[in-house]
Amino acid sequence: MSTYQPNILVFHPNRSEAKAYADTIRNFGYTFVKEATTVEEAETYLSDTNVILGWKFPTHILNQPIASNVSWFQSMGAGVDDLVADQTIPESIQLTRIVDQFGTYISEYVFTYLLQIVKDVPRMTKAQLEQSWDPFIAESLSGKTVGVAGLGSIGQEIVRKARAFDMKIHGLSFSGKPAYLTDCHFAPDQWGEFVKDLDYLVLTLPLTDATYHVMNKELLLTMKTDACLINVGRGALINEEDLVTVMKSGHLRAAVLDVFEKEPLTKDHAFWSMPNVYVTSHLSGPSTVNGVCRFFAENLDRFIKEQPLKGLVNRKRGY
Repeated sequence: MSTYQPNILVFHPNRSEAKAYADTIRNFGYTFVKEATTVEEAETYLSDTNVILGWKFPTHILNQPIASNVSWFQSMGAGVDDLVADQTIPESIQLTRIVDQFGTYISEYVFTYLLQIVKDVPRMTKAQLEQSWDPFIAESLSGKTVGVAGLGSIGQEIVRKARAFDMKIHGLSFSGKPAYLTDCHFAPDQWGEFVKDLDYLVLTLPLTDATYHVMNKELLLTMKTDACLINVGRGALINEEDLVTVMKSGHLRAAVLDVFEKEPLTKDHAFWSMPNVYVTSHLSGPSTVNGVCRFFAENLDRFIKEQPLKGLVNRKRGY
């Protein structure tokens, strides 16, 4: 490690979480680490801060004179649409997000539910509870077509696992670079063609102007009647009112939703009581202290050596 070390501020609204992140960073050998949980605490340390590792940071203070020494903000999560949309963050501050950490967790989540649906686990569970002998022939994922919208590290891991189940794989990406991973690749102007033949559609996309409410009533109705929708990207990829309407009409077999436009999901939301909607609490891709700090420590080494940072956000692109 270089003898130079930046001054680091760790911010998390939860005191114990902030301390855990700060302590872990210190364990990587970085000495100048402060922690804060409130705006007031952050302002106290900000004038001497070069680098911020933050979650739900009060970004409006970054355009104040006390933040003039801050040159890099590392988010603790993968989604940065809130940071990109915040015009108060100076352009001089590099924004980075966590990448290449969530593929294993999220792909396992996706296939937990794909198998539950295709094997009709609820029917088997019900039979056991009722002490009912109910033999039936379940379907198989083999030969089914899964569409993965977003072929970054998460989407690629979903594709890898889908290959193990002998599924047909369609993909949609903005760059087109990962097209070789799929059996059939689509561009962002081909959503209708992309979704129409899918048995399962998995959304892993970031939220940008181009992806906001991309799954609307028209596109949902373009999908096969018995298709399933899984969203592990961002909640606002889906127009939730449209999804409720479409599913109540009997279109779509199931929806697995881990992310929502407003979180926590309100108590009166229709999704809670819809039998073919699976609701989980934004848990498919957890940011662990060790995982985040390991990524951050590697980026700190790059920062000190003046090398390009991993997970660098392109503000114009939106992620």
